[in-house]
Amino acid sequence: MTPVFEKTPGWLDWYASPSTPAFALPAGAVDAHCHVFGPGSEFPFAPERKYTPCDAGKDQLFALRDRLGVSRNVIVQATCHGADNRAMVDAVRSAGGRARGVATVRPDVSAAELARLHEAGVRGVRFNFLKRLVSAAPRDELAEIARKVAPLGWHIVIYFEAADLPELEGFFASLPAPLVVDHMGRPDVSQPVGGPEFSRFLRFVERNEVWVKVSCPERLSLAGPPALDGERDAYRDVVPFGRRVVEEFPDAVLWGTDWPHPNLTDHMPDDGLLVDFIPHIAVTAEQQHLLLVANPMRLYWPEEALPDEAL
Repeated sequence: MTPVFEKTPGWLDWYASPSTPAFALPAGAVDAHCHVFGPGSEFPFAPERKYTPCDAGKDQLFALRDRLGVSRNVIVQATCHGADNRAMVDAVRSAGGRARGVATVRPDVSAAELARLHEAGVRGVRFNFLKRLVSAAPRDELAEIARKVAPLGWHIVIYFEAADLPELEGFFASLPAPLVVDHMGRPDVSQPVGGPEFSRFLRFVERNEVWVKVSCPERLSLAGPPALDGERDAYRDVVPFGRRVVEEFPDAVLWGTDWPHPNLTDHMPDDGLLVDFIPHIAVTAEQQHLLLVANPMRLYWPEEALPDEAL
């Protein structure tokens, strides 16, 4: 029997008609953080999920990719699918080499399963520390997962709130693989960019092997999207934080849309405006190329990445 899922009350569906960005992405640009949801009739959502989304499958993702001028995607396992990676893997395989994946696995994952995921195009695992999205996993279990994936050359994506970094950074530093931080560690943008909380995050990045996604201004912003039709400089209160990360760590930053934008409650972003956010945080052509092309290629497609002198 085909499962039937009812969306979480108040769920906002993704923006069906994104605007055409004013900023032209450079050739080879990578959306390094996006998801697929189902479709639920083919890839059922996990029984333990904490939300039920709309369907947002690979065909819709690839249509957005082409509309925005993106060349490749990194598809991150959505928490609504738990550790069932089938929807993500199917999307990666269907992309014809133009996608990589980040999986969610359990501590008892076998070497054979990890090899299968690697062959499919998976290059990392995600550890989520947001209690509203997932139930907390013991750190020894996460350390076991890290131990198993490190020999594959995978990285570990970590998603946490800025206020929780002091408690977590010692554990993060102990993990035997490179780290990729989602959404700049979710800073409180009402605080000064030079304040103690964000400064602590920057020093954590400096001291460890860390990549940072300067993504999701729509989640971080208190100002919200533009109030006037035709304005293209959305989420301006997030700009100083993104620009600071790009300036300090130009060789270790990534960007992504976060499509289809799960668990937003106040508005659904126009993905065209998210593209137009990029030149506000990466202001030079060199910074933009590193952020959008060279860095994600080096992390996810190292066999195709150009030597530094050719960039």
